[in-house]
Amino acid sequence: MKENANILKISYAMYFMLLVVGIAIIANVLKIQIKEGESLRKLGTEHTIQEVKTEALRGNIFSHNGELLAVTTPKYEIRFDPISNKTDDFFRENIDSLAYLLSHLFNDKSTAKYKNEISQARRTGNRYYLVAKNVTYDQFEEMKTFPIFRMGRNKGGVIVIQTNKRDLPYNLLAKRSIGIYNYESGMYKVGIEGAYDQYLKGTEGKRLMQKISGGLWMPIDPVNELEPKNGHDVYTTIDIEIQDIAEHSLEFHLRKNKAKHGSVVVMEVKTGAVLAIANLGIDKKGNYSEDYNYAIGESSEPGSTFKLASALVALEDGVVRMSDLVDTEGGQVTYFNKTIRDSHKIKDGILSLQEIIEESSNVGIAKIIQNGYRNNPQKFIDGLYKIGLNKVLEIPLDGEGLPYIKSTSDKTWSGISLPWIAHGYEIQLTPLQILSFYNAIANDGKMLRPMFVKEIRNMNMATQTFSPEVINEQIASKETIEKLQQMLQGVVDNGTAKNIKNEAYSIAGKTGTAQIAQKNLGYNKSNYKASFVGYFPASNPRYSCIVVINDPSEDSYYGSAVAAPVFKEIADRLFASNLDIEEEISTKKEFFSPLAHAGFTRDYHSIYSKIGIPVALFLDTEWVECKPDTLLFEKRALESDSMPNLLGMTAKDALYILEELGISFKMEGKGFVVEQSIVPGTPIDANILISIILATL
Repeated sequence: MKENANILKISYAMYFMLLVVGIAIIANVLKIQIKEGESLRKLGTEHTIQEVKTEALRGNIFSHNGELLAVTTPKYEIRFDPISNKTDDFFRENIDSLAYLLSHLFNDKSTAKYKNEISQARRTGNRYYLVAKNVTYDQFEEMKTFPIFRMGRNKGGVIVIQTNKRDLPYNLLAKRSIGIYNYESGMYKVGIEGAYDQYLKGTEGKRLMQKISGGLWMPIDPVNELEPKNGHDVYTTIDIEIQDIAEHSLEFHLRKNKAKHGSVVVMEVKTGAVLAIANLGIDKKGNYSEDYNYAIGESSEPGSTFKLASALVALEDGVVRMSDLVDTEGGQVTYFNKTIRDSHKIKDGILSLQEIIEESSNVGIAKIIQNGYRNNPQKFIDGLYKIGLNKVLEIPLDGEGLPYIKSTSDKTWSGISLPWIAHGYEIQLTPLQILSFYNAIANDGKMLRPMFVKEIRNMNMATQTFSPEVINEQIASKETIEKLQQMLQGVVDNGTAKNIKNEAYSIAGKTGTAQIAQKNLGYNKSNYKASFVGYFPASNPRYSCIVVINDPSEDSYYGSAVAAPVFKEIADRLFASNLDIEEEISTKKEFFSPLAHAGFTRDYHSIYSKIGIPVALFLDTEWVECKPDTLLFEKRALESDSMPNLLGMTAKDALYILEELGISFKMEGKGFVVEQSIVPGTPIDANILISIILATL
């Protein structure tokens, strides 16, 4: 009996414990349902349904004449709900045709496999069947016409997930100025992509996505989706043909001179529109690419191209007259134990201001500024500030280098600062800032802000138009500007840049050769920067251009030899392709063609007839050659049994002749034939091999 009583006590105790646990469980359930239920249900929903952003199609970037410079290429992932609003009869009637068309569009699966997979998805309730990834726009448009798919999202069950990729159709051309946009990170890198992002980016949309088996997210409730608004298109001032000319010419001369990096900017004089901006630097493998926007960002000592600014201030202040003569003292002068030297002997050393600029005399300009302003050096500095050379251009693109024109209150000012600044040292300017100054000289004194974009468009309708902006209405008096223009034309006609003088059109400009400071080590005689900046035609300026080549490692490092030829190549090509310039100057003496070389007679006849220039051609012969700087043509005979003269011909013409004669060959470079390894007239044999070198003439 006692044992039974103990068992009964234990049973009651266990029952009581179970009752307590049960009550606790019920209490927790009620607590969860009543007190915490809403927050937990919300948490569960957040883990299965999310609102995600859908990216807008970024606007395109165009050249000034409508060629694509940066374009968004859409890619699509296509999913299919084979159950949505489709009866069995409708599905059976259309699945064969759909499977056949998908198979032939993608060429990745057979018709039978597509049919089996889609049918299996319908049977198993898979409402998110993957049709294809990385579908192109054209493929997507074609798919929308397929059976079932043509009914759209709700009735057809087609689920489209779009991703975008940014492409540069012209690859490296103006890459740093156009900029780079990464859709995955949503980040842009400098250039127009960054400056005009507010127009290009558009407005994001919204879409509800539900998490399904396999961890996939499927769009739901398409009725309530907020569609993204695509970005606007940006039309730049870049001329892709001029850009191509500038980059190829720059790269050729960088390679020729084994230089570290360089830049070219071509600007329209009357508007400030940047038509081309090329920047190339060498990498460890010896290849040149757009690694940095040197034209905009590299602020450094300009050297002799700054002498024109010194001359402007001195003329405006009456410190010097055109008739004054300066004794350059044999080409060197010393200030406080620091000697300034001319790079070459200049006549008898007694020079006018015109001759000082033409021959780029360091001593001459230093003496003018030192003698004129030594009692009040800040007046000279204030004259430079009045031009605006100490101010950034405030261009829309990021990364503009800061100009530095030191004041007399600067802690680095010393007794040599005045004459050193006079010939382009102890100051810093970017190539674009220097070009803007020279463009103002060409534009009769009006300084313009460089312009990179001319229009914003939406659906091909202009929403915003950009006009030329004046920075300084008149940087100097009309009389001073005319004198500066005269000096700059004299540099090419008689001075340091006479190697680029030609009879076809006139050029005005200034050479520059600056030693590059090696940080705290000062200057040495092995690091130089060669430059040329100017405009053409000198009589009626249309284009301005600056060329800067840094650290050429070959024997020649002067601006006249290294940078000026790049300027002339660009100018020649612009002149040859611009009929307005030809008409302006064709009344001067006699017309000369800068690009007449040698080639097929009928081609020359067609070209000159089209542009209305009369020439005497020997139409009874296949090939002709043109004497340099003339329009006098002579026959160029080609014999079937001897090596032809290919010099001056295009690669296309040379290739045609060599193939016709059955001659094996190797070709290097681009442009025109400038060198052939076998002398013309050499007898041809079966084993002969000729090497051809091409370059820009």
